[in-house]
Formats: sequence, C-alpha cells, structure tokens
Amino acid sequence: MSSFEVRGGNRLKGEIIPQGAKNEALQILSAVLLTDGEMIISNIPDILDVNLLIELLTDMGVKTHRVNDDTYSFRADDINIDYLSSEDFRKKGGRLRGSVMLAGPMLARFKKAYIPKPGGDKIGRRRLDTHIIGFEKLGAKFEFDEDNSCFKLTSPSLKGTYMLLDEPSVTGTANIVMAAVLAEGTTQIYNAACEPYLQQLCAMLNHMGAKISGIGSNLLIIEGVSKLNGTSHRMLPDMIEIGSFIGLAAMTQSELTIKNAGVNHLGIIPEKFRQLGIALDIQGDDIHVPQQDVYEIQTYLDGGILTVSDHPWPGFTPDLLSIVLVVATQARGSVLVHQKMFESRLFFVDKLIDMGAQIILCDPHRATVIGLGRKNNLRGITMSSPDIRAGQALLIAALSAEGKSTIQNIEQIDRGYQKIDERLRSIGADIKRVP
Repeated sequence: MSSFEVRGGNRLKGEIIPQGAKNEALQILSAVLLTDGEMIISNIPDILDVNLLIELLTDMGVKTHRVNDDTYSFRADDINIDYLSSEDFRKKGGRLRGSVMLAGPMLARFKKAYIPKPGGDKIGRRRLDTHIIGFEKLGAKFEFDEDNSCFKLTSPSLKGTYMLLDEPSVTGTANIVMAAVLAEGTTQIYNAACEPYLQQLCAMLNHMGAKISGIGSNLLIIEGVSKLNGTSHRMLPDMIEIGSFIGLAAMTQSELTIKNAGVNHLGIIPEKFRQLGIALDIQGDDIHVPQQDVYEIQTYLDGGILTVSDHPWPGFTPDLLSIVLVVATQARGSVLVHQKMFESRLFFVDKLIDMGAQIILCDPHRATVIGLGRKNNLRGITMSSPDIRAGQALLIAALSAEGKSTIQNIEQIDRGYQKIDERLRSIGADIKRVP
C-alpha cells in the first residue's frame, strides 16, 4: 500500500489539463464488444479502473493495441465467451464495479452474460436492479449461478419493448441501451439518464450504425439493427476532475487555468462553484480561476442558508459533493451539503473535523459546513482514503493545510485520477508518493 505525503500551504500556479472521463470510459470500452470491427478510442485516462477493464477485455479475447499514451485500438472478432464464467473473471470483475457494463454488450451479441459480485467504492448500496429489470424486459432470463457464484443472463433473442426505469441510473441506462441496439424491434426507455457521458455513448453507437433518437432527453427510442460496425471516438474531459481543480485553486488561494475543459458539457457545475463564491472566467474552452484570498458562500434571496444537493443530470453530479464540502470549510459563510444517493459518502468528514474544520454531520446524507473564512487554517494529519472522490477531497484539504499530511490507501485515488501527484507537482504542489 502506498501513501501520499503532502506539505500544504503552497500557492499553485500554471495550467493543468484534465484527463479523459473515467465514467465515460467504462461505458465506451464495454461497447467495443458490440462489433467485430475495429474501434479506435482516444483520450482514455490512464487509471486503475480503466486499465483493469482493458485487461478484462484482453483476457476475453479482444485484440488490444495501444496506439499512443491515450489511444487504443480494439477488435472483438474472436471472443472467448467461456472466460466470463471463469474464476479469473470473477476475481478481476469483482474488483471493478464497471465490469457490470460488459453484460449489455455480451447479452446483445453473444446471448449470454455473467455479472460477478461487483466491487468498487464503499459508499453505500449501489444496486443493480435497474440493469437486471431492463434486461428481463428485453427478454433475458436472469438466475444466480451457484456453481460459479455469479449472476447469469441468457436470451436466445432480445426483443424491443417499452420500459419505465425505476430510477434514471446512468450505468443502468447505458447497459440497457447497449443491449437494445441489437434487439429485434423498437425499444423505448423512459426516465432514462441523460448525462453527457451517456450522450457520448449513444452518439458513438449511432456512428457504428445504431438507430437511437431522443439523445439528451429522458426518453430514448432505439430501433434495433442486426449488426454494428467499427468507428473512432474521442472521450470528453472528466468533469469531476475539472470540478476538483476549481476547488483546489480556491482552497490553496492559487491561480490556475484548466485547459480544454469541455465547457459546453459541464452543465451547472461552474455555477455551483460560483455559488460558493469562487470566481471563474471561461475563456473559450478553458477555465481560468484567479487567485482569491477570500470567497463567500451565497445565500438564497430570502437570506436562507445555501443547500447543495445531488440530482440526476442536468442537476448537480453526486461525485462533486465531496469537493464542495471540503471547499466550503475555508469559505466565508455556511452551506448544507445533501448527498441523496449514497448513504455512506459523507462519513469521511471525521478526517476534516480532525483537521480543524467545523462540520456538523446531521445524518448519513446531510452535513452542515460552517466556513472558517481562513481565520483558522486546516492542520495536517494522517488519514486514509475511503473512496475515489473522498480521497481527492482529502488531498485538496491536505494541500491547503498547515504542516504535513499523510494520506493512506491512495489506490482509491489512483482508481480515478491519472498520475495526480505528478500533475500537481507540475503546478507547484509539495506531494510525493511513498511506497
């Protein structure tokens, strides 16, 4: 297990380029299984979760070639279907929650799929009901394979249908879309997720020959086709990392420029950080965050305390609530952070309280942050990263704190952030990786 040793208090300066989007990558890479044609995918982030998925695809028989640092070619023309019922797949797939995304493409093209017990973040229940119910409505049979300790899906022929999703799950919608593109007839998915990464997936599938309409809305209409072709695709920059860099600049009183930020795909993210008092200047596709000694949280028009909560797109993404919470600790004013989706994601606040933050954890879903307005700096401590997003939030706190902080279990951070220590050092951070 490695750790980060961080000495906080440095003002950072310079330009930083966000990595490709992790959450898009897990969908797009799974979709290469839908065709035997060549797929060229670029702006792939070099992170643990994505690299593990690429390893899984290779083990399944996908011909994989790394073209350059962020671009791969894939050809799924000789897949070993039996590998999915192997012990090796269960072990590797169980380490990666994104492995569930392989089920839709495998079911569509090869008529059977296996889902190992998923791993990933320890942030509360993340149920798979939406995925499974959607597959069943398309005609798949679902059962638990006791011999192999995994879920098994089979279908001689998927058939299009109408379905109303019980929740607008991003991964659930993506998985059902990938199954439906090769089903017979027309599928309508209502209450579908409409995040930019799902829009990217649908656009790529259309370039492959799929017929998907309603992209960007909560009603997707998919006319099944018999075959998909290869194509090329470039992933969006990671909106979660962009939000993290905005928060980092504010916390460390730094001037940063986030290059090639995909501004048109960020939705209300910039506005949410402005509500925390952070000045942002959008210059073309770049975001310039000027140095600010103080930033003040806005209140509502009636003087009420600001609430920042997660909501399906185009609402605020839950993956940035950890960053908002940390950034608020040094703001002037108070904010209520309401994490609706995951009941354990706020439990990392005990580390921030140990660092000197004033936070009231109201319940598993809500925390009130009383901003210190820089009257008292956070202090460095030793802490452990519980999940990807909390780990990045703790890293931002450490970079702004007085003294040395040690962050353990940084494999969680590496799962979602590409060479983050090297990139932060390039803009002046004092951070080193300790084996």
